[in-house]
Amino acid sequence: MRRWIVMALLIFAFSVRGVSASDYILGAGDVIGVHIFGVSDLNIPELSIRSDGKVGMPLIGDVEIAGLTPTEAADKVKGLLAYYYENPIVTLNVINFHTTRVYVLGQVNRAGAYELDREHNLMDAIGAAQGWTKDALKTKVYIVRKDKPQKPELVNLLDLLKRGDTSKNYVLNDGDIVFLTEHHKVNIIEDVISLVYPTWLVHNWTQVNNNGI
Repeated sequence: MRRWIVMALLIFAFSVRGVSASDYILGAGDVIGVHIFGVSDLNIPELSIRSDGKVGMPLIGDVEIAGLTPTEAADKVKGLLAYYYENPIVTLNVINFHTTRVYVLGQVNRAGAYELDREHNLMDAIGAAQGWTKDALKTKVYIVRKDKPQKPELVNLLDLLKRGDTSKNYVLNDGDIVFLTEHHKVNIIEDVISLVYPTWLVHNWTQVNNNGI
């Protein structure tokens, strides 16, 4: 019976994962759609971000948008178009998400590194690791950001699973780590950072060596 309850909660979490993409970081391989209100000639239904992080657009040429959120990218395009149009209205949507590698550790059924597509959310990562174990403490899940390895973010999954707070289904970016703790008092230094920081270093070393090839 308990197993069916867990499965139902997972299904619910995935069904509500339509989290706002405002926190999503654009990267090479993403496919976006750009719409400029009232200027149909500049609309682009599908546009892939190149490996150099740029997209080519009519009139304004190459624009580097990798590393920006969709909102920030739209504002950048708007600023460039302002030289030609007065107060242009620009919308930018992500159509297809690039693959992101994240690490899921701790109390999950299959810890490891996973390539996520779609929206790269927290529940995507946990689902890829085949869910949490019976010993997982769902009120204390940590996200360790690649760019802030010493400042893990604490997440209470029950806010998402029982209260339907989809804002807790955080967007994950390349190199982020998800750590599910056990049912005991958690020491953030000993239990989390000491375990995930070496993983982050390995990821960083791999990225540097791949870029050097």
